[in-house]
Amino acid sequence: MKNLTKHLLYKGTDIGRQNVVWNIAGSFVYALASMVLSFLVIRVVGDGQGGIFSFGFSTLGQQMFIVAYFGIRPFQITDGTGEYSFGDYLEHRNITCIMALVAGAVFLTFMHGVGRYPADKCMILILLVIYKVIDGYADVYESEFQRQGSLYLTGKSNFFRTLFSVSVFLVTLAAFEHLLFSCLAAVAAQAAGIALFNLDVIHALPSVDWNKGERKTGRLFKSTLFLFISAFLDFYVFSAAKYAIDARMNDAASGYFNLIFMPTSVIYMVANFVIRPFLTRLTDLWTGRDYDCFKKELMRIGAIILGLTVLAVGATAVLGKWVLSVMEMILGSGYEGRLVSYYGAFIIIVLGGGFYALANLMYYALVIMRRQKAIFTVYLAAAAAAAVSSGFLVSKFGINGAAGCYLLLMIGLVIGFGLYTAGAYQSEKKENAGNGGSNT
Repeated sequence: MKNLTKHLLYKGTDIGRQNVVWNIAGSFVYALASMVLSFLVIRVVGDGQGGIFSFGFSTLGQQMFIVAYFGIRPFQITDGTGEYSFGDYLEHRNITCIMALVAGAVFLTFMHGVGRYPADKCMILILLVIYKVIDGYADVYESEFQRQGSLYLTGKSNFFRTLFSVSVFLVTLAAFEHLLFSCLAAVAAQAAGIALFNLDVIHALPSVDWNKGERKTGRLFKSTLFLFISAFLDFYVFSAAKYAIDARMNDAASGYFNLIFMPTSVIYMVANFVIRPFLTRLTDLWTGRDYDCFKKELMRIGAIILGLTVLAVGATAVLGKWVLSVMEMILGSGYEGRLVSYYGAFIIIVLGGGFYALANLMYYALVIMRRQKAIFTVYLAAAAAAAVSSGFLVSKFGINGAAGCYLLLMIGLVIGFGLYTAGAYQSEKKENAGNGGSNT
């Protein structure tokens, strides 16, 4: 364990380069796992169980991850003044993880009780909830690594922990072709991953404050409540189409939609490559009242994301049918034409992913500005729109309607966040100018 920790802590001669390289590696493996797992499960155990896994891993399990995560990562990594200690954040995370497990269990008990989910589906889903909650627990350590200026440790943890648990899952699935047993093995590997790649490493960092302030946990809940509700609503908005498919179509349809939804993980991953390394700089510019440079940096990042979105949509329009046909071939006989028929939905989803990346940039900007109520307002409006529109569009147009619903909701988020970000920028700049401060 000590030798492993020593290797994990090694940062070379250029920590900036290590931060970038390992952040890319960790984000890539995490996103790749989200994309590939559903595909491979369908290949091994069929589209029915594959659809259950897809829904549990990328939708319900991820929703419970949000409860454990509590939307607090942006708050923690931008807490440059040390308002709260790591001990405060850890105690807070212990509570939110328990909340997530209870919420997942209650939801599945209800769905089984009303006859919506059979027992075998519930058992698979609860294991995937546990897997994702453990992932949420690891995030408090990885956020602290970044706050301590060691983003490379965050990337290493994400890389090795994900690689380990996914490898165990896939080897078990290939050996036994039993989804429930494979999910159980993945949960055990995920827990072991925290012990291997987080616990010893965090104890080796000298600047981590383990002390817990009096009543700080309660204050932290109060300070981040809007962030949590916003993050919860954000994922509901992001996944509203998936929930609608689960409610109105069959498990196989859930699996197919998740397959054509995979590019959003790539877009989100690339957006994180662009955004995350600049969060500390954006925070410093804002807290230092260098508003003009803050605006320029934000617009520069936004332009990069917009350009990448145009490239992604263009590539999908040209190569989309070929990619979908290759996926059908890999899935095996019996899947011919299943995915190619959703070529139009595929393009729409990629475009929606680009808008979601832009929305996340505006979200981080509002977090840095400490405009939690504005974030909440936008997400609440979007969630209401999702609740009203998703079921109707899926019932009427199936998977194509789900794709259209996703795009419209992502455009709405960009408009809402963009307006609030512009308003907050103008307000702070005007107020600072009135106080005789410098804007440059």
